[in-house]
Amino acid sequence: MIVPIANKVGIVSTRIDTCRSSLFCSKNSSVSLHPTNVADRVLMDIQNSGIIACLRAKSAELAVEAARAALRGGISVLEITMSTPGVFEALQCLVQEYPSASIGVGTVLDRRVAKEAVHIGAKFLMSPAMVKGILSDVAEGQALYIPGAATPTEVLSASTDGAKLIKLTDTDSVGAYICEGASAVVLSDAIFDKKAMAERNFLRIHHLACSAATKGNQAVRKIKCMDE
Repeated sequence: MIVPIANKVGIVSTRIDTCRSSLFCSKNSSVSLHPTNVADRVLMDIQNSGIIACLRAKSAELAVEAARAALRGGISVLEITMSTPGVFEALQCLVQEYPSASIGVGTVLDRRVAKEAVHIGAKFLMSPAMVKGILSDVAEGQALYIPGAATPTEVLSASTDGAKLIKLTDTDSVGAYICEGASAVVLSDAIFDKKAMAERNFLRIHHLACSAATKGNQAVRKIKCMDE
């Protein structure tokens, strides 16, 4: 989740298999109503949608088809993990087909991969831990970098270094995270169901994406109404 570290902080949680990872917004997470760079546009999309779809697949072709189903279902922020064979091929295809969507890459472990992903068109990068150098590489807002953290010290360190979102691991529900201040929840199996992926049941993935997007939007609207 994302919790206040200094001033106002948001939360994004991520579901991977049976667990959910949370993304803490740091004090650097304020976004203009009219963002002028990629990183701020992605952050705004995350905060408005309430959902990040996390996709891992056994091939680039399967990843593209599953992603299309999810994006057509209302998902606006999509992460493709580096464990997906042909991940950059899938990324290139999707960013061309869906230029307005925030599509990024997850499990980024080194600067070389990060630079290549951004060059291809990734709008955000996600890592299980802070990878030195990536924040400075995207300092001008070319992409949003979301490092992982496991302890309060690591969260504080990432925030101090300039991270706008920080990923943690937890096991709660979408609504609960957002009601506690989360900006969004990242879902994996809840959208890209293992059986549906194995059977190439893209209609099922589409329906799950519709449901997830609706729940995320409802939670975000509820929080906005409470803040008014």
